[in-house]
Amino acid sequence: MKLKIGFLISILAVLMISGCASGPTPQPGWYPNLIRYDELSKHAVLPRPEDVAIVDARPAARKFDKGHIPGAINIPDRMFDKMTNKLPADKGSLVVFYCGGVKCMLSHKSAFKAEKLGYTNIKVYAEGYPDWKQHDGLIAVSIPYLKKQMTSDPDILVIDSRPKKRKYNKGHIPGAISIFDKDFDKMTDKLPADKTTPLYFYCGGYKCKLSSSSARKAIELGYKKVRVLPEGYPGWKKAYGKGATFKAPEVKAGKEGGTISIASFNEIYKTAADTMLLVDVRDPDRFKKATFKNAINIPINDLEKRMEDLKPGGKTIVFFCGTGGRAGEAYDMMQMFKPEVKTFFLNAEITFHKDGSYALKKVE
Repeated sequence: MKLKIGFLISILAVLMISGCASGPTPQPGWYPNLIRYDELSKHAVLPRPEDVAIVDARPAARKFDKGHIPGAINIPDRMFDKMTNKLPADKGSLVVFYCGGVKCMLSHKSAFKAEKLGYTNIKVYAEGYPDWKQHDGLIAVSIPYLKKQMTSDPDILVIDSRPKKRKYNKGHIPGAISIFDKDFDKMTDKLPADKTTPLYFYCGGYKCKLSSSSARKAIELGYKKVRVLPEGYPGWKKAYGKGATFKAPEVKAGKEGGTISIASFNEIYKTAADTMLLVDVRDPDRFKKATFKNAINIPINDLEKRMEDLKPGGKTIVFFCGTGGRAGEAYDMMQMFKPEVKTFFLNAEITFHKDGSYALKKVE
């Protein structure tokens, strides 16, 4: 029996030495309390937990700005004594330090310094940022880094995950497109076909979870370079000012009276589709096969008796069909019975594709 127990102890020792046991082997000078990815990932979320502080001990511009754990604050170890105000006021809060992996001592040095300040619940993520990336953890970048990328890489796409009308339209990062997280699955056509395109998601700051939610959905779709900006629009506004506001493009009439030009329709549909009430006047079977996103169906033969159902709510009504004929009839009927309602029709041959896209050809 003693022989068997001794044998098992020997095997366990070999496994620990070879690294098969959980966690890295502690090194001289390491802080004794360690945390692993699985536990840390529960805290590295947005909204940022109020009773947890994740501290990146690496330099800001060269390391933290380019990529860090979501929700982390940056206190470079070299600057620790000058930046203690960024640590939690409650010294019983969980404080996790990390840096550049098992060969990096910055996080351990900072942890010992925090302990001297009286913090009682300190841990070190010894595997650090390299391990976080290896586990496919969501990666965050700073506002200054995004600003730099916007000027150096024309192919990046910045995405505002907040509600369009209430937030995006009133102020957003210049060049960003609006994909409200709630409607993400319906708006994937706004994402680039090339899944290696860098995507940067943001929302309303550290208390907002919309951007991280959208980022994960993009990763599930196969996008390879997805990043989040935890500081969000408040961070941009603080650093660079209000940014851009949105004003929907005005409808430009076509040559024929009552029509909307194809160019104008395409622009509005792409950037401000929610400002139009699209009414498909084709038969229901054609409508069910394919139509514009968010369009409603009122067949031309039912329009007169269903005019009261048309409640644009400030939107511009645009009638359409397959070639413009029935859409023109619908426009004429509205002019006859409800001339006060702002109405146009699309005088074009429309082809709907299986992937959700469409093509418009001018009808002479």
